[in-house]
Amino acid sequence: MSLKGRRVWEGNIKALCLALLLLVIVIGLGTSGYMLLNEEYSFIDALYMTVITISTVGFKEVHDLSDQGKLFTILLILTSFGIFAYIASSVTRFILDGVFRKNLRDYRLAKKMEKLSNHVIVCGFGRNGRQAAMELIEHKEQVVVIDFKESSIEKVRLIPGLMFVHGDATLEEVLTFANIANAKALITAIPNDASNVYVCLTARELNPDIRIISRSSKLQSDNKLKRAGANNVIMPDLLGGRRMAKLVAQPDVVEFVDKILLQSVKGVNLKEVSCSQLASCFVGKSILDLNVRNISGANIIGLKDGDGNYIYNPSPNIILNNQFQLFVLGDDIQLRRIIELLNTGK
Repeated sequence: MSLKGRRVWEGNIKALCLALLLLVIVIGLGTSGYMLLNEEYSFIDALYMTVITISTVGFKEVHDLSDQGKLFTILLILTSFGIFAYIASSVTRFILDGVFRKNLRDYRLAKKMEKLSNHVIVCGFGRNGRQAAMELIEHKEQVVVIDFKESSIEKVRLIPGLMFVHGDATLEEVLTFANIANAKALITAIPNDASNVYVCLTARELNPDIRIISRSSKLQSDNKLKRAGANNVIMPDLLGGRRMAKLVAQPDVVEFVDKILLQSVKGVNLKEVSCSQLASCFVGKSILDLNVRNISGANIIGLKDGDGNYIYNPSPNIILNNQFQLFVLGDDIQLRRIIELLNTGK
């Protein structure tokens, strides 16, 4: 939903509620008026007269009206006709055009976004943005897409569970609407590098701790994007060229890595496991002391230390600490076992 769309929706709801309230008031005044002007009218008779009058049905009066009653009826018709016509036309338009159902769904999504936390925002729903969003959904992440194109938003609507904001991601109010303050990451995949710079600057200001991954179309934009706040900068064209070269020089290696990272062959995954809650019995111990392979069946194939250095195929003699991030290869059961082992020592 766009900011404008949400305001229009809320405005329509308020207008309808006000019109319904006025209608109830008119019905109440009309019923009371008929009962006061003519003692022969019971409550049901007065209510019936009021309804057929404001709806301009034109049925015969229950009892003959006095001159005062006729004047009151004219006043009632003039007062209620506009309200009744407005309600009827609005409801009819919502039902026939599907506006109500569409806006209600968008409004519910907007309310859901207000309660989000640790979600990922994807700016731009082109080829790269769509691929990133679908991959994140496969990993059970909550994703909010931002795009200003109506055609892109219509595509987002077709994907169950994918939330969206229809607007310009370079604007602060749009990122705020996507609840960036509580997001854990932002991917900006807009084709224009200048727009990506604005998104990075705004996002970093609104959430200093958020992780930002930006697309770049030009080599010279890399440093600008990082200075603007991007943690990582990806050049799809450059990566595509390297991949094609690797498929010629080392085709089996590329296929092997792709199957692990992208296809999860036979349930095998490469997962990042944090040592932030490392059990006290492992503090000061080595990787060898974990006995990971024998206990869990998983394999530690790399790690990231507290200084941000990556160590590939780490030595079993490396001493563990709670700043490590381990890269572990295994199936779901094996990964759960190693996480339990690290956190509990059992």
